[in-house]
Amino acid sequence: MNRREFLAMAAGSLLPTKSAIAQESAKADITLRIGPLDLEIAPKRVIKTIGYNGSVPGPVLRMTEGRPVTIDVFNDSAAPELVHWHGLFIPSNVDGSMEEGTPMIAPKGHQRYSFTPRPAGTRWYHTHTFAGRNLKKASYTGQFGVLLVESAENRGAYDQEVILALHGWDPYMTSMDDGSLEVAYRWHTINSHCLGSGEPVRVKQGQRVLFRIVNASATGSHRLALSGHRMTVIALDGYAVPTPRAVDVIDLAPAERADVLVEMNQPGVWILGEVDEKTRQSGLGIVVEYSDRKEASKWLDPPVSAWDYTVFGKPAAATEADERIPLVFKAKWMGNKWEDHWTINGKEFPHTDTIAVKSGARYRLVFDNQSDDAHPVHLHRHAFELVSVAGKQTAGVMKDVVMCPARKQVEAQFVADNPGPTLFHCHQQFHMDFGFMALMEYDGAKAPAASMRHA
Repeated sequence: MNRREFLAMAAGSLLPTKSAIAQESAKADITLRIGPLDLEIAPKRVIKTIGYNGSVPGPVLRMTEGRPVTIDVFNDSAAPELVHWHGLFIPSNVDGSMEEGTPMIAPKGHQRYSFTPRPAGTRWYHTHTFAGRNLKKASYTGQFGVLLVESAENRGAYDQEVILALHGWDPYMTSMDDGSLEVAYRWHTINSHCLGSGEPVRVKQGQRVLFRIVNASATGSHRLALSGHRMTVIALDGYAVPTPRAVDVIDLAPAERADVLVEMNQPGVWILGEVDEKTRQSGLGIVVEYSDRKEASKWLDPPVSAWDYTVFGKPAAATEADERIPLVFKAKWMGNKWEDHWTINGKEFPHTDTIAVKSGARYRLVFDNQSDDAHPVHLHRHAFELVSVAGKQTAGVMKDVVMCPARKQVEAQFVADNPGPTLFHCHQQFHMDFGFMALMEYDGAKAPAASMRHA
């Protein structure tokens, strides 16, 4: 047991006793159980993993914006756990990050989360623990599910909703050109099956289908196309985009989401899947079948295109910020057959400098990626507006994860309007585990003791 695991176990002592739980008079709105399961992703291809309520992905959780919700989480696994409610503006102590002070759930323990969900949109939930070199833990497992916060807002009429979650399985270490290690996967799934193994998405000619797509991979980015069709992006990370646009390919980094509308006007049996053939053949795809069509599924390579956040924005300039916060990302090469470590402004977590903010102020975050890897960076408990991506100006595109290209800068603005310890990190698990994290603190508050648990 390492120091982080020991402290996580100690945090479990903060959980309510059995007698206290028994005194909770109200029944929870939702119950999740974390536990081991055997997942058959293809015939005779079984993955031993951990999931929610005996399935992968976990159940789709539907909540109403502004209506309080209680969720009971029982940890039937052998390791301390917790659940992060990704994209919600909720207090630190229930956000699901021990670095922010959320208590861990001890093995065989229980935690009740109570919060008021907001904002509306496509969110998701997942574990937020440390894995290091253990590729059977944390986000390498099946602990993820889609969370929808619904409101009266209508983002476009549609006839059918389809929820898709992408994930990689059977991860292993592979050497990069410089001899350092990264993570690769033998198999991939959309929802719980490899391409051709599960039930198809069944549609009818003339329908407008809303696909809500979540990249739940621990480390892998994916480029997706739907053969024979274009996809109109109407929301990114759950936020409606100012300029919906039809594209041939969507590009999703780990933890990013896209809501896309598709006009079903090309009858046949098609494949929605990864553009990269090797990844698609390893399972990352799903069949889309029109009614009364039974021919073999077909893949057509989409036109070559580049993904560009700014095409979904508007030209108006963003509101000027009160302060600019530079965040420089660099890699530290640790040697052959070893993983790189990652720094923010020259330091790696838990020694990164605190990002200090004041309540109500507007900040410009300058993500300066001086490494050769792209990084999907995530700010908990807040959303930010993209104002510049690799030198291209934009406005109106709201996100909670943004992919920062290698050797490029991205600038994003947010208002510090949700006080409490707030985690900022790369959502690539391997990078996060080896230094790529920092805490944002309001008005001179001190970081919680839990912030050292990543050591």
